[in-house]
Amino acid sequence: MTKPFIPLSVPNLKGNELAYVTHAVQTEWVSTGGPYIDEFEQKIADYVKSTGAVSCQSGTAGLHIALQVCGVTAQDEVIVPTLTFIAAVNPVKYLGADPIFMDCDDSLCLDPVKMKRFFEDECTFTNGKLINNETGRQIKAIVVVHVFGNMADMDKIMALSEDYNLPVIEDATEAIGSYYIKGRFQGQYAGTIGSMGVYSFNGNKIMTTGGGGMIVSQNEARLKRTKHLTTQAKSDELYYTHDEIGYNYRMTNLQAALGLAQLEQLETFIKTKTENFKRYQQALNTSDAFSLLEFDPSIRSNYWFYALMIDDQAGISRHELIQFLHQERIQARPIWDLIHEQPPYKGSQSYDIEKAPYYLNRIINIPCSSNLTREDVDRVIQALAGCINVKSSVRGG
Repeated sequence: MTKPFIPLSVPNLKGNELAYVTHAVQTEWVSTGGPYIDEFEQKIADYVKSTGAVSCQSGTAGLHIALQVCGVTAQDEVIVPTLTFIAAVNPVKYLGADPIFMDCDDSLCLDPVKMKRFFEDECTFTNGKLINNETGRQIKAIVVVHVFGNMADMDKIMALSEDYNLPVIEDATEAIGSYYIKGRFQGQYAGTIGSMGVYSFNGNKIMTTGGGGMIVSQNEARLKRTKHLTTQAKSDELYYTHDEIGYNYRMTNLQAALGLAQLEQLETFIKTKTENFKRYQQALNTSDAFSLLEFDPSIRSNYWFYALMIDDQAGISRHELIQFLHQERIQARPIWDLIHEQPPYKGSQSYDIEKAPYYLNRIINIPCSSNLTREDVDRVIQALAGCINVKSSVRGG
């Protein structure tokens, strides 16, 4: 009998999704206007305690707009992580600017200690501007990614932001629901600490609108300009007057209807993901081959993705492990190839990249859907143990 397939991360659509989407269809508000959009924006803002929120068609679109609103131009450079999905970096190039790649720390997020050293040793701060000594160009912003629902060290990052007059764009596309429970930013959610934050509602995220995103800020002027740019920069409510180049980055009412139903269940999703993480963790505590990377104890994480660390003594490569799990009908994936080594970014400046390659070769993501049952988790655990037993038998033979 064929074993049922266990996917990596799929939507959980068991709430009011069908009712709300059906209502949107019945009232014929299905496109980029409609009451669900305004309600979804307001409820996201209320949930993360931001001044406001502007919906958009994707997290990538949100990052593009956030960079532009924060003043990044084709003459500038932007600090970015190399260990992330490429969508966090491509918007820098959309604006004609150039990225400078930074290493990760042990949280897999951008390393603020190395970034500080780069600013001190490789740059000059003059007249309120941070100038890259190598290129003579101004560094205009920092993009920080909260990886897998963890949160970067925002205490250190925001101190650097303040010292060097650099806006911080938080790529919180993986981290809606994560927030600090202690420290300087206690009670503040991922995406609401820097100048602007962006969430993604792609199908594999903890909550989904099928595709879509949200931009948040505590600054009303930035929010107003964001709304303007995402709606084709129309400067008159009635007449087709446009005062600058804008974008068709609007979310549809159908997507917003789906998002509202998902937001109602978000805390339940997080509870399930937390419990499943701890179940994996307890089982792997005695393993000499695998462990799960911890989440920062100073935050309440949304536990979006689980990072399985392959021990150096495990005797199995990440590729072999992924293939073995695939044969067991369990989906797993590697983390992202480093962006500064990707063909579009060959020749881009990078600084002291050492931890990112280490983690790249030792981490895979294992099933983490909020649909995941205890039986599913146990089957994954058994498969991991079985993989090591198979490798040991091969070596012994």
